Amino acid sequence: MPVSPTLDIDVSLARGAFGLDVAFTAGAGLTALFGRSGSGKTTVIDLIAGLVRPDRGRIVVSGETLLDTARGIAVPAHRRRIGVVFQQARLMPHLSVRRNLAYGRAFARGRSDGIGFDGVVDLLGIGHLLERRPAGLSGGEAQRVAIGRALLSRPRLLLMDEPLAALDEARKAEILPYIERLRDEAGLPIVYVSHAVSEVARLAHTIVVLEAGRVAATGPADTVLRRADLLTAQEAEAGAILDMVVEETDAETGLTRLSGRAGRLSVPRLTRRVGTAVRVRVPARDVLLATQPPVGLSARNLLEGRVVSIHPLGEAAAMVEIDCNGAVLAARLTRASVRDLALAPGRAIYAVVKSVAFDPEGVGTTRPEALEI
Repeated sequence: MPVSPTLDIDVSLARGAFGLDVAFTAGAGLTALFGRSGSGKTTVIDLIAGLVRPDRGRIVVSGETLLDTARGIAVPAHRRRIGVVFQQARLMPHLSVRRNLAYGRAFARGRSDGIGFDGVVDLLGIGHLLERRPAGLSGGEAQRVAIGRALLSRPRLLLMDEPLAALDEARKAEILPYIERLRDEAGLPIVYVSHAVSEVARLAHTIVVLEAGRVAATGPADTVLRRADLLTAQEAEAGAILDMVVEETDAETGLTRLSGRAGRLSVPRLTRRVGTAVRVRVPARDVLLATQPPVGLSARNLLEGRVVSIHPLGEAAAMVEIDCNGAVLAARLTRASVRDLALAPGRAIYAVVKSVAFDPEGVGTTRPEALEI
């Protein structure tokens, strides 16, 4: 029986004043290492790839032990079958895109598993780039080629170390749909490093939050990203993730209507086909609560639910979680508002969200075949 693709890591490392001690498991799909600069994210990537040796630890990928300091096992980096995509594409400038991809294929060592050349080219939409040199590529195009090169080495695990950090917003928007396709079609675990909450919300199935070289939290993306106590320490903003489906786009208003368990939402126009499953992140600060159906408001979105929990945030604020027919929304309120509205678990409530509050970067596709690219 084949072993399901997983990564198990438990390592510690001391380097001067910095100490790292992390343990987590990553399954199929995309696991995000999230945290501020200096929290140890890239060090974890280097340890998994075999570029750095820990003081103590064990790393197992799909049932094969790559490192076990107690047993004296340390598989060298070139034999680990791990693909790595860095912040910079690191393409060879004197070679065409086709030959850069072929360089990655040379590391496959005759293995026939994984995606072939034509499949990678199609997956990443780079067929029209094959005869170009790296100097003629945009930043987003170069990163897609770098991802293709890593895939053609037929890895059993893909590591992506802030692959969008060096790109502007337009290039990020260009490449994100391809990373979504990679996540859903490649069939291998991906460990993705980022300190951008919008990227993590859009891409991750599981989040591992690192803080000062330690795992501060780990769990499903929708659960971790609602934890304001955790994200405040990371200088990030808490919010909810909702699974929705595209219903229609109104050409006159420029709004796309989504539907899901939580109800219906209108968001700025999405270039997605009707029926596409999307993941929407709703920042907690953009949610207002009312105890009665509000009237005379310009806000387009109204969701009904019940309060499930209230968590204090510092002296003056609180995070309120609302169950909207099984989907959980989060709202950041003042404690005074919580008191004045007499909010408590079980209380029926109306959540109001402005359509303009939705960040397009936080709306991702969860069914890749419906992407328009």
